[in-house]
Amino acid sequence: MEQGALSTEPGTAWRVSHQRRIEYDLVKAPDLFDPRNHALLSIGRVRGGRRFVVVDEQVARHHGQRIDDYFAAHGVSARIVPFAGGETSKTADAWLDIVRELDDFPIHRRDEPIIAIGGGVLTDVVGFVAGSYRRSVPHIKVPTTLMGYVDASVGIKTGINFNNHKNRLGSFEPPCRVLLDHTLLRTLPRRHVLNGVCEIIKLAVIRDVALFERLEASGDASVAAAFQDAAGGDILDRAIAGMLEELQPNLFEDELERKVDFGHTFSYGLEARHGERLLHGEAVLLDILVSCLVARGRGLLSVADTARIFGLVERLGLEPDFTLLDVDLVWDSLLDRIEHRNGLQRVPLPQGLGACVFANDINRREVASAIAALTHGMAAA
Repeated sequence: MEQGALSTEPGTAWRVSHQRRIEYDLVKAPDLFDPRNHALLSIGRVRGGRRFVVVDEQVARHHGQRIDDYFAAHGVSARIVPFAGGETSKTADAWLDIVRELDDFPIHRRDEPIIAIGGGVLTDVVGFVAGSYRRSVPHIKVPTTLMGYVDASVGIKTGINFNNHKNRLGSFEPPCRVLLDHTLLRTLPRRHVLNGVCEIIKLAVIRDVALFERLEASGDASVAAAFQDAAGGDILDRAIAGMLEELQPNLFEDELERKVDFGHTFSYGLEARHGERLLHGEAVLLDILVSCLVARGRGLLSVADTARIFGLVERLGLEPDFTLLDVDLVWDSLLDRIEHRNGLQRVPLPQGLGACVFANDINRREVASAIAALTHGMAAA
C-alpha cells in the first residue's frame, strides 16, 4: 500500500459525517435595558431562571443599575461579573477568572444563556468561555462599542491572546442571538467611535464603493453624532449587511482568501508590540494604508482613488501614527500570517475602490517603500 494511503478494506475503517446547523439572529433592540423590552430574555427560560452576565466595567458605570433593575423586574437571578475591557484583558487568566465565576454560579446547560455586554474583547473572551464550558453553553452578545457593533460581534469567532500572539487560542462558537442597541454608542469616547470607523472603512474600500461614498458624504457628521443620526444608522446597517455577506458562506474559514482580512495582515505585529498605544482599529487603519500603497505601486489602485482614501481618513478625523510603522515588524507580521493562511500570503489588496484581489508575492521592498512614503508624508502625492 502506498505510504500515507488509508486502507479501504471492509471492516478496517469507519467514516463519521455530521453537519451542524448554524443559525443565529442579529436583532435591533434599542433601549435594551428598559424592563418593557424583553429582548435580553428572548432566549431561554425566564420564570425562576438565572443569567450569568459579563459586563464591561465602563458600561457598568453608565448602565449598571439599569441592568440590575432589569433582571430584578423580571424575577431573574443574575450574577453580574464586571470585566476590564481592552486588549490587555484578552488573556488566558481573564478567561479562567470568568470560568471560575461561572462554575460558582450553576446555570442550566441549554436554557440559561450567558450574556456578554461589552466591546469586541469582552465578546471574544466570553464567547470562548461559552464554547469551552461544559463543551458549549449558549450565549448572547450585546456589543456596546462601534467596533463590536459592526465587526467583532457579527461573526462566530472567539479567542484570547496567547504567547504574545493575538487570538492564538480560540474557537468558532455561534451565539444564540446578537442584540444591537445603537443607543449604547452614545457614551463612547470619540477615540473609540473612530476605532470602529476603521473597520467600516475596511469594508468600504475592499468591497463596497457605495458605503465609501456614504462615508464621504456624511461620515464626519455621523462620527460627531456617535452614529445616532439617520445617516449614521444607514452606514451601520450597510456595514453589518456587508460583513454578513462575506462571513456567512465561510463561517469556519474553510476558504482562506477572505476580503474581510483586508487590514489584518500587518496589523497583528503592530498590536502585539504597541498594544498599550494602539486600539485594534487604529492598527487596522495603518495596515489598510500600507496595503493601499502596495496596491498603488502595483497599478491596482489609481492615484485618484488613493487620494480619495487618504482624504476620507482625514475628513473623518482619523490621525494614524505612522511613526509606529517599522519595516522589520511589519514584514515579520506578514510571515506569521503566511502560517495562519496555510502557506500563502493571501493578502487582500484593493483593485480600485470596492473591489479586491489577493496577492501571494508581496516582497519586503514593496512594504518598505510604502512605509517610507507614509512616514515621509508622500503617501497621497
